[in-house]
Order: sequence, then C-alpha cells, then structure tokens
Amino acid sequence: MCLFIIACLISLFSFSLSSCRQEVQKTNVAYVDFPRTIELKARVIPQDSILFRYPFRVHVQGDKVVVMDLHATEYFFHAFRYPDFQYLTSFGKRGDAPEEILSAENFRWNGQFLWMLDAGKSKLTRLSFTLSGDSLLRTEVVSLDKEILRALDFVQYDDSTFIIPDYSGDSRFCWVNRQGKLHRKTGTIPTTNEDALNNACPALAQAWRSFIDYNPRNGVLAAVTQLGEVLEIYNLKDSTHIVRVGPCGEPDFKVSQGYGIPTGIMGFSDVQVTDNAIYAVFHGRSFKEIAQSARSGINLPDGGQYIYVFSLAGEPLCKYVLGHYIYGITIDEQRGVTVSYTHLRAHETGRNLVCRLLLEKKKKIRMKKKKK
Repeated sequence: MCLFIIACLISLFSFSLSSCRQEVQKTNVAYVDFPRTIELKARVIPQDSILFRYPFRVHVQGDKVVVMDLHATEYFFHAFRYPDFQYLTSFGKRGDAPEEILSAENFRWNGQFLWMLDAGKSKLTRLSFTLSGDSLLRTEVVSLDKEILRALDFVQYDDSTFIIPDYSGDSRFCWVNRQGKLHRKTGTIPTTNEDALNNACPALAQAWRSFIDYNPRNGVLAAVTQLGEVLEIYNLKDSTHIVRVGPCGEPDFKVSQGYGIPTGIMGFSDVQVTDNAIYAVFHGRSFKEIAQSARSGINLPDGGQYIYVFSLAGEPLCKYVLGHYIYGITIDEQRGVTVSYTHLRAHETGRNLVCRLLLEKKKKIRMKKKKK
C-alpha cells in the first residue's frame, strides 16, 4: 500500500467568520448539515526521500514541517523544510533504549521547541533544532504520573501545564504540571447514555476517545470523537462548554469483557483550533460497511474525505469534500489563505512516494440558501 503526504491550499471563502465571535447561548446543540459544501481537487508532486508506513500527524512551524509516522519501523518523526519539503532529518527512534521511544501519539510545537508524546513509556519529551537546523537535541523529559491512564493525546496549556484526555472515564481531562504530576481532573463525558456513564466508565471512555487541540490566543480547547460525530468546545477564558452532535450521533458501542467495542461509524481523526475557526477531519464510514467490504475482499480507502469547518462557537460553516482520503491537518491563516497539510493512504497507485499535494481547483458544488 502506498502512502502519501499532501498539502492543500484552500482559499478563504467569501463568507465571514465573524460568527466565530458570537456568544455561546446553548451548551448542547445538534447540527444537521453545513451551509456550504466545497469540493477540493489537487495535483500530486512526488518526493521520494522518505518511505512512510502510516503518516498520521503533520505540523508546521516557521520554515519547518514535521510528519509523524504512527507505525514506523525505525523513526517516528521526519522533518522537512517548508514549503518545499526538502528532507532535513529523522528522529524519535523506535526502541526501548533510554533515548528511544516505544510509540508516538502526537507532537506539538511550542515556539522553536517541539514536544512529543510516547504513551508506551508515559513520557513527554522536548526537543530543539540545532543551529544548523538539520538535527535535534533532547532538552527535557517529563515522566507522567501513574494515575494518568495511557495518554493518547495532549496539548500544552501554558509553560507549566499540559492537558491530556482522561481515558479512565472518571473525567474528561487531566491537568498535568511540568514535573508530570496530576494536578486535577475536569469535566465529564457528555453522553446521554446514563447507564454507561454509571456502570461502564472505562468502556465509555474508550468509545469516547477524542483528539484535541488548544489555541492559547482565544482560550478555545476543542475535542472531536474518533467514533460517532461529536465536537466539544471548551472556552477556558469564560468557562463555557458547548457540545455539537452531528447526524451520526454519539459514539455507538457495545461492552464486551469490560471493553468498548465500536458498532457505529468512524468519526473524526484530527482537529485544529485557529484564531477564527475550528477545522476537523471527518470519516463517516460505518464499521458494518468496513466489515462487509473486508469479507468481500474489497480494500476501502483509509482515512476521511471531509474537512468540517465550525465557528469558535460551534456553528457549522463549511464542509470540504476532498479528492483524497486523509488523516491529519494543520491550518495557517496568517498567509491570507488557509493551508491544510495532511496525508493519505493512496489506493490508486503502487508506487512508494512521499508527495506534496497542491490545490489545483476549488469548485463549489452546493450552497444552501438561508431561511428568511
């Protein structure tokens, strides 16, 4: 199976994002659809410097872009120059040695420093690029408290605090200090399934596994569910919390031997909070369809074909329909365009390439008129 990295240039659409600044008046609101649907097409530019097994996350900082390979055989992270994707270096070697990592869940830029999360060793590691810019140095290691049950994502709230989703089911988030100690837990899983909330918390937490992002400039923390279609928005400046549930509903699962077994759909796979909006990659494929296709020998595309755009108050703004299936994105609003870097697993070719995908054409395929 061939793996690709892609980058899409998405022109800012004509509707205003001023609605992002509206006051949140409701905490639990369903949404049905988006007022705009836009189709994106792209062209592929091959680059054969690195062979990825499963590129999963990509983040840009200044003139550098780093890609995380979720199932790497040797190195989990690969750095390139931005925007030409000239290869720089690979780091995060897989292994059990002191300076190696067992797994990679996510990574975050903090200025010129980079934090990476290893759930296998329960550690956060900070690295910095050397003056030459083609290698990295370990500058700090944070061992996480044993009370934190398998950290699978994180954001940095400030210089002294990390926020990690709580997979015990006791709460929604763990707040962890720079020494790795659990400071406090906040929130609850916003499910309507009271029986699961009271009697099957670990299974519920598994089913509600969420990907998160935080923007310190506006104080918005967003969480999207890997199963189902739920977006949570926490404004940490005014302490408001809004839950938006899409047509596919909450994560659907059954409990088997204490574990949550998914029975509904694959939901979101990444989210980013910008200064003006929230972007999330959505899949929407049912596990029933996946199982039936597997039994029939059909190899379905892996990833999501949609990028959903919401205001900071959770209002649906736009749905992008992509010409490729993707997992992760990063958005840059500072250039006058929204830049989406992501990756996909390609099924239309047998060549092993690392690619950069640039938007070739944007076609509006549907716009709904607002009701008067």
